[in-house]
Order: sequence, then structure tokens, then C-alpha cells
Amino acid sequence: MLKNKWKEKFGAGVAFQETFWLALDTLRTHKLRSFLTLLGVILAVTTLVAVMSVIEGLNRYITDKIANLGSNAFVVLRIGIVTNLDDFMKAQKRPTLTYDDYVALRDNTLTTEQVAAALGRNTDVRYGTELLENVQLAGITPNYVHIYSIGVARGRLLDEVDDERRIPVCFLGADVANRFFSAVDPIGKSLRVGQQTYQVIGVGTPLGSVFGQSRDNFVLIPLGTYLKAWFTPYDSIQILVQAKTPELIDASQDEVRMLLRARRHLRYKDPDNFDILASSSITNLWESLTGQVFRIAVGLTSVFLVVGGIVIMNIMLASVVERTHEIGIRKSVGAKRRHIVMQFLVEASVLAALGGALGIGIALGLGALVRATTPLPIVTPLSAILIALALSTSVGLFFGIYPAVRASRLDPIEALRAET
Repeated sequence: MLKNKWKEKFGAGVAFQETFWLALDTLRTHKLRSFLTLLGVILAVTTLVAVMSVIEGLNRYITDKIANLGSNAFVVLRIGIVTNLDDFMKAQKRPTLTYDDYVALRDNTLTTEQVAAALGRNTDVRYGTELLENVQLAGITPNYVHIYSIGVARGRLLDEVDDERRIPVCFLGADVANRFFSAVDPIGKSLRVGQQTYQVIGVGTPLGSVFGQSRDNFVLIPLGTYLKAWFTPYDSIQILVQAKTPELIDASQDEVRMLLRARRHLRYKDPDNFDILASSSITNLWESLTGQVFRIAVGLTSVFLVVGGIVIMNIMLASVVERTHEIGIRKSVGAKRRHIVMQFLVEASVLAALGGALGIGIALGLGALVRATTPLPIVTPLSAILIALALSTSVGLFFGIYPAVRASRLDPIEALRAET
């Protein structure tokens, strides 16, 4: 009995294998028709895999380069992420964050490891006859670079003495140092920043770029020095807060919010007139945006798949008519209905899976081209490939059911008479 069951399973496997190769032979026989049939599936899979690759690449990029504010850190600022014009206009009426706000948070928070502050603008930098425009100048407290994990390639970092005494010294980003001091040691040299002159005490390790924009085009000076030479009444300080542990981030945000609301005499029902920006805020906004893009992509993919499935069904129906005599011969020599159904279902699914594979190949090629020619990060996850293959194969199976059943119901005598 077990032997008979084994033979039955083995025979089914051999039949499936023969059917698979028969389906491939049929596709090779009608190359142009098969390709035209696959266009809908190819477009659907290409769209799906390309969009998933872009979203995956950008998600990793956002998490690594943009949403990474530092270990357990968040930023307090006057205006954070604003997604519409009305909110932006209301935010313009908010009071600025002051140095006194920074001192209050630094001295009165219990859940924070450290509190830093920064204030900046873009300006021109000169060394001798060389000019570098649109450089990010920032006045910072010494602990700012520790929270952001800015490394030292040469010299030293800014320290408390520099800040307290408002010493005119600066710490350079790698791009600025390479532009002015590619062949000499920059330490001890003087730079003209705007109308001020600062002595170079250190150079940072390269940070790379974000969407093609360098993160190393900066000059850092002590916050006290900045307030003395650059501050205007309209400037608002950014306060960087580092919680003691990851578990205390939410509690630290609540503590900071409570202290600032108390300093600004806000009533219980009044909204905050400042923003707290954490990594989760950026990633949540990004996920909302990419969710909308993905839904649009799913809609387009669904349309392409339905169109491609209908074309596959029509082609399979035409194939049933063309091969009516063949079906009659197979039935006359003992082929059962399930064998005929399997033959056409396998042919339809192989046809659709081939379209899916071509679509994946095109999407991977486009991704490689985009990576080579643009700063846009593209990463194709394995899940995108598996989903694309599963969807395309499922479409072939679903839309191949009716032609397969119709072929299996043909009367063998009538089918044999169909030869012309």
C-alpha cells in the first residue's frame, strides 16, 4: 500500500516536470506573443520592486544619516517639522529660544545626561585669496560635538575655557580644511569668517553627505564667541538634550516640555510654542510620506496586474482553441482532466512568473543605474523580490483557471475532429 502511494506521488512529480518543460517549449514557440502577453505583468513587477527599493533605501538613509540625532538625544527648537502653510504662519509668531532657556534646562533637568546649545547661519569664509561661500557657521557649547559624535582628525575640540572667555578660535569641517589647507597643517592658521577672524584649533573627521549635500562644510566656534559677534534679537537657539538612558527619552522630553511651558507661563490648554524634535518624529513623518507613495504604487501595480492577467487569460483561451486536437489526442491515450488542468495552469503560471522575473531584472537594472548616476540610495530587499514573484505567479494561476478548466472539459472525440 505504501509502495503504491509512493509510486503515485512519484508519478505526479514526473507529470508535473513534463508539464513544466512542455509549458516552456510552448512559450519558446510563440516568443513575440508571450512577450506582448507579459507586458502588463512586467510593468506591474517593475513598478512594485522599484518603489519598494527606493523606499527601503531611503528608510535606511533617513535612519542612518538624518534621523540619527545622537545617542538618546532630541532637539528643542522654535519651529520644528511643519507640513502646511497655516501651521508655518502660526509658528512664526512663537517667541525665540534664548540662552537663558538653555541655562534653565541645563541646570534644572534631572533625567538628562547633558544639555548642549547651538546657534548658526551661513556665511563666507576666506583664507588669503581663497574664498569659500555658503559655509555653515555654528556657535556651540563644548559638549555639542560629544552628543553628535563629531570626531577629531587634527588638533583639538572646543572646550569650556574657549566658551567662557569667548576666545576667537574655530574647529573646521573636513571640506573647509581640505579647501584651504590641503598641503599645510591648518592648526594655528587664521581664517576670515564674515568680518571676524578666528584661529584654527582642530579639524573634524569626515561625516559624508546627505542626498549629495556635504555635512563637512562647517566652521564651529564657541557659543559665547558667537553670541558676542554674531547674535541678533531674532536668533533662536537650538537646544540639544541627551537623556541618561534610552528608556528615559520620553520622560526627559516631558520634563523639558514642563520646564519650558512653566518659563513661558503657558496655561494647561495652551499648545506648546516650541517644538521637540526626536528621531522618532522624523521617522514617523517619513513613514507617513512613504506610506502614501507605497499605496499609490500598489494601486498602479494592481491595475497592471489585472490588465496583465486578463491578457494572459485571453492568450490561454486562444491557446486552448489552437491546441484542441492536441488535447483530444492526450485524452484519447488516457490523460485525465486534472492532467489537462495542470498543463494549462502550469503554462499560465510559468508565463506570469517569467514576466515577474523580467520585471525584477528591469527594476534591478534601473536601481543600479540610479545608484551610479545620482546620490539617491537604492536598496532592493529580498522581500520585494519574493513578493513580486509570488504576485506574478498567483496572477497566472488565477487567470489561468478558466482556460484550464475549459480545456479539461473538451470532449475527446470532438477535439480530435478539430484538426484542420
